[in-house]
Amino acid sequence: MKPAYFYGGAALAGVAVAAWIGFGQAPDVAPPNPVGDAAQSDAVPTEMVQVNLPNLGSDYAVGARAFTAKCAACHGPSAGGIEGAGPPLIHKIYEPSHHGDAAFFRAAEVGVRAHHWTFGNMPPVEGITRAEVAEIVKYLRAVQRANGIL
Repeated sequence: MKPAYFYGGAALAGVAVAAWIGFGQAPDVAPPNPVGDAAQSDAVPTEMVQVNLPNLGSDYAVGARAFTAKCAACHGPSAGGIEGAGPPLIHKIYEPSHHGDAAFFRAAEVGVRAHHWTFGNMPPVEGITRAEVAEIVKYLRAVQRANGIL
C-alpha cells in the first residue's frame, strides 16, 4: 500500500501537467463555414469539424438525448464544435489518452478554465447529474470511435 502523500503528489503532478498542456495553442481544425447574416439567425450553426454520426442503437439513446439537452448549444448538435461558442468534442484533443472520462465529469461539475481553445472559460453545467454525464461520455466515446478518434 502506498502512503497517503504519494497520492497527493500524484494528483499535484497531474494538475501541473494539465496546466502546462493548457498553455498550448489551439489545435488545427477545419475553418468554420460562415453561419450567415442576421436573416439566417434561426439556422443551425455550422459545426467546426464534420462528424459522422453513426446509428448507435438504444444503448446510447440516453446519452444522445442528454448531450442534445445539455451540451449541443455550445459543442454543436454532432459535437463538432461551434465557432465562438464551444470546441469540437469529436477531436483528437478529447481522446481518452489526453482528456480521460474524468475530465468530462469535472467540466460538467465545476467548469473548465480556457486552455486549448479561445472560446473562454466553460461554466459548470446547470442541473446535470453524474448519471447523465456518464451517459454523455459513453455516447461521445462511441461517436469518437466512429470517427477514428480512439
